[in-house]
Amino acid sequence: MKVPRSLKNVDLDDDAVLRTFEYDDGSAIAVDFGTATDVEIDIVDSTAIIVAGDQQFEFELPPEASDVSVRNGVLTIEE
Repeated sequence: MKVPRSLKNVDLDDDAVLRTFEYDDGSAIAVDFGTATDVEIDIVDSTAIIVAGDQQFEFELPPEASDVSVRNGVLTIEE
């Protein structure tokens, strides 16, 4: 699964880290927001709306995304 262009273009905080993982049976995108531990997500149709600390941004989910979650300040998009 490729990182959505709109997510690549988001101006993430200096503490945030974006990584991708490829597995035999799928892939995942993880965004660790670092010190912005209060991360909330809302999904509207195929758009993810993220609020992390004082930042808010949105991006289109990849069509193959099957699970989107936030835990301990880490956003995970799994295929």
